[in-house]
Amino acid sequence: MANKHTIILMQTSQNRATRTFMDYGSINQAMEGICALYERKLRELNPAIRDITYDVADLYNFIDGLTDMSALVFDHSIQAFLPYDRQWIKQRTFQHLKKMAH
Repeated sequence: MANKHTIILMQTSQNRATRTFMDYGSINQAMEGICALYERKLRELNPAIRDITYDVADLYNFIDGLTDMSALVFDHSIQAFLPYDRQWIKQRTFQHLKKMAH
């Protein structure tokens, strides 16, 4: 599943103009991208703090705070993208962070 083209769809506020997407070559890259997005937001909010740290609950709150977030993952066997919800994204980011910690 690691090398599956993944598109993250998100909307940051109720304003439909905030709809955007991020395109990645794999699920792992997509999860890294979501973590990087959150880390950029933390740096914006805390410009004076050099070493930003957070736990998985903070990341989950960020994901839950978005108006919408979902993933489309390409499945080669059916030649189509399969949709995944916010809960799946949270599980995958947790697995990704766990792997990074080891």
